[in-house]
Amino acid sequence: MTTIAPAQLADMIGSIARRILSERDRLNRLDAALGDGDHGTSVSAAFAAAATDIAELKQPSAGDIWLATAKAVMNRMGGASGAIFGTFFLKGAGHLRGIERVGKSDMEAVLQAGLQGVKARGKAEVGDKTMVDALEPAVTAFCGADEFAGAWTRATEAAREGAESTRELVARRGRAKYLSERAIGHVDPGASSIAVIFEAVDDWWGANPTPSTLQFEEAEH
Repeated sequence: MTTIAPAQLADMIGSIARRILSERDRLNRLDAALGDGDHGTSVSAAFAAAATDIAELKQPSAGDIWLATAKAVMNRMGGASGAIFGTFFLKGAGHLRGIERVGKSDMEAVLQAGLQGVKARGKAEVGDKTMVDALEPAVTAFCGADEFAGAWTRATEAAREGAESTRELVARRGRAKYLSERAIGHVDPGASSIAVIFEAVDDWWGANPTPSTLQFEEAEH
């Protein structure tokens, strides 16, 4: 595939929701070492809500799907995490407006806008022990790849490495910053969530190597 239709984008969000659910308990354990221990539950509920909301849309555009995801994440996660994760999708939604099929260059713009939105909202940079440590290298790797499908694989590898790198960092942003050096030895749950998201999309592409026949139902009149 070189482009994807809105129905495929929706299916991709559904794959993220299922993957996050399968990782919920592990993400909660990561968060328990640095925060309240509910990150996995929150992010899982948010993407489940996104998948449900998208399924109820009638003939949505790619922009509609990305915007629905942003709203669900913001509303269901809540708090600072919801605002930051939601911002990632919200800032990218405008780059899908009016696009019938999403190509790699379109997704590059979406991911880059989302990354910049997250960095501005959370005032975080690589090295601060946040989701940015996984997100920025993932976006860089995606944009540096030639093929759409291969880009997700490269981004996933970069996200995993970025998430693991947070283990040896002192947190400078978020609630974990109050733990100071006690945060060393623990992977940031937000960064791990980003890796899971990219893993889910990469797996989706691996399972859908040819154009999909997925379609939305016709709007009722």
